[in-house]
Amino acid sequence: MQTLAAQTQPRVGRIFLYFTPLTLLVFLVLPNGLLLDIATSFMLKNRLNATPEQVATFRIVTAIPVYLSFAFGLARDLWNPLGRRDPGLLLIFGTATAVLFVCMMAVPLTYYGLMIGMLLVMFSFSFVAAAARGLLALVSQEQLMSGRLSALWNALSVVPYAAGAFGSGYLAQMLSPDRTFLLVASLSGLIALLGLWRPKDVFNHAYDQPLARGSSFTGDLARLVRHRACYPAVLLVCLCQFSPGSNTPLQFYLSGDLQLPDSVYAYFQGILNGAYIPACMLYGYLCRRVSLNKLLLGATLAYLPAALPLLLIHSAASALWLALPMGLVGGFAFAAFWDLALRSCPPGLQGTLMMLVAGGYELAYRSGDLIGTSVYSAGAGHGFVGCVILATVTSALMIPVLRWIPAELIATSDGERNVAVEADVRREVLQSVSP
Repeated sequence: MQTLAAQTQPRVGRIFLYFTPLTLLVFLVLPNGLLLDIATSFMLKNRLNATPEQVATFRIVTAIPVYLSFAFGLARDLWNPLGRRDPGLLLIFGTATAVLFVCMMAVPLTYYGLMIGMLLVMFSFSFVAAAARGLLALVSQEQLMSGRLSALWNALSVVPYAAGAFGSGYLAQMLSPDRTFLLVASLSGLIALLGLWRPKDVFNHAYDQPLARGSSFTGDLARLVRHRACYPAVLLVCLCQFSPGSNTPLQFYLSGDLQLPDSVYAYFQGILNGAYIPACMLYGYLCRRVSLNKLLLGATLAYLPAALPLLLIHSAASALWLALPMGLVGGFAFAAFWDLALRSCPPGLQGTLMMLVAGGYELAYRSGDLIGTSVYSAGAGHGFVGCVILATVTSALMIPVLRWIPAELIATSDGERNVAVEADVRREVLQSVSP
């Protein structure tokens, strides 16, 4: 008789086979991701002679749909386009995003034209992101593999960031605006084609299970507010991403205070992001052997002093060496927090919670960078130290948040049945359909 592991391993492999290209394509096309962010920033700076204030305004305006991610997630949970659910969203809005990029090729490059085009792209692609994240959460819950899919998603998501950090200058020089838009339109078209692929190991009865059942618009909102597990999941991701010292302040500290080449900051970010990959691989191995409560505690304790090594940077060599352990700790912690978020989704609201997490992630990133820049500028020579202290104090807030997580939700390892959680799902589904 085959063991359970032997029976399930091929299915897990085929699930990975589906989510691997989907994840890579989502983060390559992501309008606020590194590829397009680098491309548009160079278009604004070098071709349109935009001022720093105009570039900052451009990024704030075009990111408006990201701050409203919750709404796109809720639309994903309530809408069934073409009768295909998530593949329908991928097909429709992958195509729409590709068409928008082609249209941007056909019009003259202007500041406001680029802003309107990217805003429309961001709006369209938010439905793609909601479908991808919601489907990932649904499958992770139904197949009891939130830890492994968290590791896969996070490892693959940093590939474009790490590659972009090392190759940003090359991309800016080699790709004209038209070629950039054509490249991303082609990638969007591949996402649309994924909407035609429905492997049975991913989609077979996936939307018929209790975990996929929602209720009405108002009923779903009420359930989300009452779902206690949502709050710590969102807060931990936000606290992890709120890093006042590791973005703009670090860039100015390296190039200004230490007089290092601009490339050092790019390489630091490349190594930092690249280190997420082995960290996520380690998490994917451990999550099947250790319960999530222990992984969360260990990851959080390791992450608390994660910003302090920034104070040890005094040369290019020290910056690049310290990026590796910082990336390993950060990657492992984020895999654990994302694992928690996948487990925490209420039945039928996977897209809503995961897009709420994504919106919180982006808001924490941008607000942390803005606050850190203010602290650095006002620090009179000690601003960078203030940024690191603020980041460390913020990370310490994770400890009380851990105590807010429902104990039964994190009591098991990846792949292990959780009878208490299954009973809660059945109870919530019954309550949502009761008159």
